[in-house]
Amino acid sequence: MSITNHEDLAGIKAVSEAVGVTLKKMRDYAQPGMSTLELDEYGYGVLKQYGANPAPKLVYGFPGYACISVNHEIAHGIPSAKVILKEGDLVNVDVSAELNGYYADNGGSFILGQDVQQLGPLVEASKRILQKAIQQIKGGVKISEVGRLIETEAKKAGYKVIRNLVGHGVGRSLHEEPSEIPNYYDRFNTSRFKKNSVVAIETFISTKAALAQESGDGWTYVTKDGSFVAQHEHTILVTDGAPIILTEANQIWS
Repeated sequence: MSITNHEDLAGIKAVSEAVGVTLKKMRDYAQPGMSTLELDEYGYGVLKQYGANPAPKLVYGFPGYACISVNHEIAHGIPSAKVILKEGDLVNVDVSAELNGYYADNGGSFILGQDVQQLGPLVEASKRILQKAIQQIKGGVKISEVGRLIETEAKKAGYKVIRNLVGHGVGRSLHEEPSEIPNYYDRFNTSRFKKNSVVAIETFISTKAALAQESGDGWTYVTKDGSFVAQHEHTILVTDGAPIILTEANQIWS
C-alpha cells in the first residue's frame, strides 16, 4: 500500500507494533520441553491484547495463529502438540496480523538455548544481511539490486539463498504489490521500490539448499537435503532516504 495520510500511517504503525511485540515475546517465551502449539497459543494471547487478528488463519485458513518452523523446516510450519522444542533447535517464528484493516508481517529465526548444532553464524548472517539490505532501500531503487545484495552477501558468508520464497508488499492486505522481492538477482525484474510504499523484506539464508520444497502437509516448506535456513523479516515504509522500520519492536537485531 501507499501511505498517503496520517490515518494510514497510524494504522500501519499500530499493527506493526502488535506483530513486532508478539514476535519478541514468543521468542522470549520459548523454552525446551514446550510444544510449538503452546508457543503459538501464547502468541495468540499477545495479539488479542492488541485486538489484532492472526493473518494466516484469517486470510488463508492456516491451522495455527503464527507459523512456527523447526530445524529443517523453512517456513509455514504448523504449530503442533506433537512438536516438542529441544535445546539447540533452530526455531523460526513468523507473525503476521490484521488490525483495523491494516496488515503487517515479521519473522525471525533463533537458536533455543545452547547452540549445540553450531548454527549461530547462520542466524547472525541472516540478521546482518537483512539489515544491510534494508539500508539500501529507498524510492527508485531496483528490487533486483536488493536481491543481488542479499545473494552476494550470503555467498561471501559461505551460504546460499532460497530462491522460491520471497518478500512482498503489505498493508491493506497480507500480500500486495510488489508481489515478489526475491533474495537473488533477477535481471527480468525491472520493478523499483516506490516512495511511501509498505513492504515486507525478508532473508532466507541457507547452509546448502537453494529451493524450498513442500513437505506434503499442504503448508510447510522444508529442505530435503539436510540444510538449515535462517529467516528474518521486517515490515518497512519506503521513503526517499532511510526506510522506516515499522516492526522494530521485534528486536531481532538486539
